[in-house]
Amino acid sequence: MDGRAQRLRQARIDRGFETAAAAADAHGWSRNTYASNENGNAPFSYRRAKEYAQAFGVSAEWLYDAGGAMQPGADTGEIPVIGRVGANPDGTVLFALGQDPAELAPIPPGGTDKARALRVVGHSMRGLADDGALIYFEDQRTAPTPDMLGQVVIVETDTDEVLVKRLLRGSRPGLYDLESIAGPMRHDARLRWAAHITAIIPPFQARRIVRGAA
Repeated sequence: MDGRAQRLRQARIDRGFETAAAAADAHGWSRNTYASNENGNAPFSYRRAKEYAQAFGVSAEWLYDAGGAMQPGADTGEIPVIGRVGANPDGTVLFALGQDPAELAPIPPGGTDKARALRVVGHSMRGLADDGALIYFEDQRTAPTPDMLGQVVIVETDTDEVLVKRLLRGSRPGLYDLESIAGPMRHDARLRWAAHITAIIPPFQARRIVRGAA
């Protein structure tokens, strides 16, 4: 296995996919093609590296030839704005399209290079974050912890939805009720991971600190 293939495997594992097949299925890739790229039998192009980098939250340059930092913008103290939230009243995160993040934002105080930002669109999160604000979280992909109960957090369900919700106990262990800022309660959801919100930047300041990615 060459260095490029090793970095691809590392990025996939760090993103929480236990197998190459699971990653391929989640992103609509051919299992055989992806497996060949990851085991080094078929070296992948820079264009494909950009696609994989976007999916796994790493820098395309690092993935392709170990150039620069592993995380996008990490060498400049910046992290990607990966999606929009609040455009739908149910709190669904709409991930940014394209192969590279369109915007970068500074790492927040106390944050790491695993920090990610979401831009609030619309007024369905009024009272928590207004239209144009930034919501930061650490993209660690870990199970919910007791200190998250009663808090507004970022979660991913077992139905592939990423949501901003208040986390509450469900009817039995391993299940959670998800309370919307605006919208219906969702009962007894199974979660893959949950993350604390680490910072909320109001719209005026967000406009000043976000820059377009090159």
